[in-house]
Amino acid sequence: MKKLAVLTLLGAAIAPTAWAGSYTLDPTHTYPHFTIMHLGFSTMHGRFDKTEGSLELDTAKKTASVSITIDAASINTGFIKRDDHLRSPDFFNVAEFPKITYKSTKVSFNGDTPSQVEGELTIMNVTKPVTLEITHAKCGPHPMPQMKGKEVCGFNAKGAIKRSDFGIKYGLPAIGDDVALEFEVEAGKNQ
Repeated sequence: MKKLAVLTLLGAAIAPTAWAGSYTLDPTHTYPHFTIMHLGFSTMHGRFDKTEGSLELDTAKKTASVSITIDAASINTGFIKRDDHLRSPDFFNVAEFPKITYKSTKVSFNGDTPSQVEGELTIMNVTKPVTLEITHAKCGPHPMPQMKGKEVCGFNAKGAIKRSDFGIKYGLPAIGDDVALEFEVEAGKNQ
């Protein structure tokens, strides 16, 4: 009988935990970033520094959705003059189109883990389907003492677009058309 009790407790300890709820993206730990070929010589890296959004997740039911809003003016490539040009009508035209959004339409699971997100990306009022492959996913209690008891989920996802599909054609073909996207996201469960 003792052996059965120990095995039951051990099984419960190693069984996957179901995570469910509504989460808010942590803007200090969420980084949408990109790479693009620059003049055929090098790869330019950039990111957006201001992001907000939400996540709905139920791993037991294998359902999820995500909505992300990016402040287009927060683009950061590490060079102010280039960032100002990227904010101009030649590229993102942030005065007229201040937000970039991504909204999921379907999330696929591999077992209990989200593995792919299909969604719609809107840049400069042009919306196109974009699929993101989730390369890392983890939910659990926050390990830092000041956040004790807070449930957090984190994801890394990758995808790709052609910028010309969104009307961003300046400098083509010298400045690349293919843009690799990567999202690193942390979201805290709403209490």
